[in-house]
Amino acid sequence: QVQLVESGGGLVQAGGSLRLSCAASGRAFRNYAMGWFRQAPGKEREVVAAISWSGDSTYYADSVKGRFTIARDNAKNTVYLQMSSLKPEDTAVYYCGADRTASYPRASVQAYDTWGQGTQVTVSS
Repeated sequence: QVQLVESGGGLVQAGGSLRLSCAASGRAFRNYAMGWFRQAPGKEREVVAAISWSGDSTYYADSVKGRFTIARDNAKNTVYLQMSSLKPEDTAVYYCGADRTASYPRASVQAYDTWGQGTQVTVSS
């Protein structure tokens, strides 16, 4: 069973940058596709970006393409989300998730069955 812990959230002005990290326990991490998700108050959780087990295939939601970059370091059991040109509408709790049944990135929230506790990202205008 993999456990996930997110960090790196905070308060940033519009146009700024943040890097989120998701530390995973267990060697099986390197076999799983991973994703970053967000949930704003009153809204459903949505996928932001996802990455294959090897890191050579990625997916991005249209709303973050060109601004966010997902990456992973399997030696460190960590997935990152570099966020740039942040907008107030990026404000949400950000979660990382593990897809234990696929090695390629999937865009469906339902595909991911293991979650971290989340980290708050607030972008002020």
